Amino acid sequence: MTATKESLPLTDQISFRPEHPDDEALLYRLYASTRASEMALTGWDAMRQEAFLRMQFQFQTTHYRKHYGDALFQIILLQDVPIGRLYVHYGPCEIRLMDIALLAEHRGRGLGRSIIEDLMREAARQEKIVTLHVERFNPALRLYQRLGFRVVEDQEINFFMQWRPAGGKTQR
Repeated sequence: MTATKESLPLTDQISFRPEHPDDEALLYRLYASTRASEMALTGWDAMRQEAFLRMQFQFQTTHYRKHYGDALFQIILLQDVPIGRLYVHYGPCEIRLMDIALLAEHRGRGLGRSIIEDLMREAARQEKIVTLHVERFNPALRLYQRLGFRVVEDQEINFFMQWRPAGGKTQR
């Protein structure tokens, strides 16, 4: 029996492509979906939430481009359909997982974990650490901890975390 694209495990159906300017609507939708539970607590009407989210999305986009201009800004595809984003910066001693986000309907299926594990294997081959920032109340924090990331700095709202490959030859 020959495997078809539909019969492959979901993680084998994941691919990436560079982000394009026409991805802005998807990128905003992703960003807003990651802030939905927070917005639900504000008591703001839909217009105020939208204005706030648009402003924060622009701030984040500007920050990433200014401070990580040489990073990889990729769209995550499942069976060639955009479902998320992956932003990664490759430094001399570390790989920075700047951002990974999946549309809500694709969360909890192991896709993010698989992508991060691939990044960790790449880091191990290059003898680099993987670092990231995560908000202390982000549900992804538990995933990062299960994958072996450790908090190296408590930055009040965020944790700065790192993962070291076995052997520990890398340094920060």
